[in-house]
Amino acid sequence: MGHDDPISLVSTSAAPGAAEPVDAAVLGTGSWGTTFAAVLADAGCAVRMWGRSAEVCAQITEHRINASYLPGITLPAGIAASTDLDAVVAGARLIAVALPSQTVRAVLSPLAGRIDPAAVVVSLMKGVELGTQERMSEVLADTLGLPAGRVAVVSGPNLAKEIAVHQPTATVVASTDEATAALVAHACAVPYFRPYTNTDVVGVELGGAVKNVIALAVGMAQGSGFGHNTTATIITRGLAETIRLGAALGAQAETFAGLAGLGDLVATCASPLSRNNTLGRHIGAGMSLAEAVTATSGTAEGVKSCGAVLELAQRHGVDMPITQAVAAVLHHGLPVSAMTEALLSRPRKAEGG
Repeated sequence: MGHDDPISLVSTSAAPGAAEPVDAAVLGTGSWGTTFAAVLADAGCAVRMWGRSAEVCAQITEHRINASYLPGITLPAGIAASTDLDAVVAGARLIAVALPSQTVRAVLSPLAGRIDPAAVVVSLMKGVELGTQERMSEVLADTLGLPAGRVAVVSGPNLAKEIAVHQPTATVVASTDEATAALVAHACAVPYFRPYTNTDVVGVELGGAVKNVIALAVGMAQGSGFGHNTTATIITRGLAETIRLGAALGAQAETFAGLAGLGDLVATCASPLSRNNTLGRHIGAGMSLAEAVTATSGTAEGVKSCGAVLELAQRHGVDMPITQAVAAVLHHGLPVSAMTEALLSRPRKAEGG
């Protein structure tokens, strides 16, 4: 299928009552932030990006490339990038945040009370904050002083490098306010990127956060030489523990059968483009965590958020053996061989438990 071929998966019609494409800001010039900026630009939005690197910002603005994170990709016209955070967010109606989850609060704190009163803020991140155990939408609302209805979450089987070359995919835009979700969905609807809306923010975010941890476990098993049966077992049982945590936090069970649940889990666990899967494979092959981080391009969110997810589960009395095992391997010296043995030697019980 060519990049411009029409596909039945996609509808580019505007959401009911949606306005013209909005002025948008994207914070973060990594692969996903840059890709989402390109999606917004293709949808007709004027896009400004913020990043720490003046060199990367200059590449984006002057040459329409991001050689560090999306080599070989020409970005659409209409994207400018700057290291001036205030200038980037000034007047933006939509502010999308694609930063490492553990740095969000520090980066965005200076913006508290200073963004456009009508702006909505969109989390592109999939993690849980260490210490607070807050989901990313909660961190954004707390840091920026926003009501929950002005925050949205984008999550799904959205591997950046595939979307950057216009391979078709779908995603979920979740917000407690349906109008907010509709505005964001309209702003990013293009022929290769199909947004669905949802009001189950908790379920959408938990699916995105826990799948990173499960992908690390899958990668560890694959790096150790295990095959498809082991992979399928970890994915299936990983979904089961995600659903248990979701139930404890009030999420809707059907969310985990959808794009932000099973869809994202399968893509992240199966693809070599997944940083979490890649880092897990390096660990499984015998690398130390430091070596694996160096060998993996970009941030593997599950490395840090596995501890926060485990803390969240323990606080609510939820059993998450795969998450516990991943945290033990990465941060407490448990050998990968002991992890897989421990997971398969757990007491027998009914599958639904």
